[in-house]
Amino acid sequence: MAEVVAAFGVPHTPFYPMMVKRDGPQSETAQFFARLRADLERIRPDAIVLFSTDHLNTFFFDNLPIFAMGVTERFHGPVDEPPEVPMYQVPSRPDFAAHLRGACIAAGFDVALTEKFGVDHSFIVPLHFLTPDMSVPVVPIFVSGHVPPLPSARRCFDLGRTIGDAVASWPGDLRVAVIGSGSFSLDVFGPLMAPGRTDGVPDPGWAERICRLMEQGEADALIDETTPKQLARAGNVAGEVLNWIAMLGAIGPRPARYLLPQLGQGHAYAVWEGR
Repeated sequence: MAEVVAAFGVPHTPFYPMMVKRDGPQSETAQFFARLRADLERIRPDAIVLFSTDHLNTFFFDNLPIFAMGVTERFHGPVDEPPEVPMYQVPSRPDFAAHLRGACIAAGFDVALTEKFGVDHSFIVPLHFLTPDMSVPVVPIFVSGHVPPLPSARRCFDLGRTIGDAVASWPGDLRVAVIGSGSFSLDVFGPLMAPGRTDGVPDPGWAERICRLMEQGEADALIDETTPKQLARAGNVAGEVLNWIAMLGAIGPRPARYLLPQLGQGHAYAVWEGR
């Protein structure tokens, strides 16, 4: 029997590997990632489905799908060279990925296909911390979260739910972990960042609200409140919360087993178990 056994929500801040190397294993970020890594190792997934947002490195304005999936034996990254991150070769499962994509298309999602590609820090940084030996096959799913118009929160949740159902219909045993990665409130080189900074958290109250709703399993409220107007107030990369919402669709709406906020950075770390 195939099933989604757990879900993990994490940031993908590109300088975190450098910061953790500098500050050591006792730093807050290192401890948060270590706790999630221990849970991932305990759960022992056979495959990972990772929802994240490309920063115009895998795709660009001339070819920018709302949703896309990598179907390949392996992919590489990071292609954007975040400091202290080695170049990884990440194994995948093209048979499983093709099954998931087929189920999405049958459900009405026009999921683009990419077969030869690299990924940037949005995919590699979470894997660098959670499974650095790259021993677990990863299916990458790209959600357009930066360039308006963005997909709706409901559409992303329904995509995740379709993925979860597709996992359950896989003809064989497979333990699948789902990861959603990104920020809740963040403006990078934009008009909402603090003076003299290259980034900032314009709406920490929104980040706190997201954390509260996820802790309580209030997926419908989160979906209803994640509007284009709210995302615009929260910063130019605040659409990355859509990756978390897709992840919630895959695991099913329920309270998080635990959630570790970093509200000063506009994001959190969280774990859900069982679908």
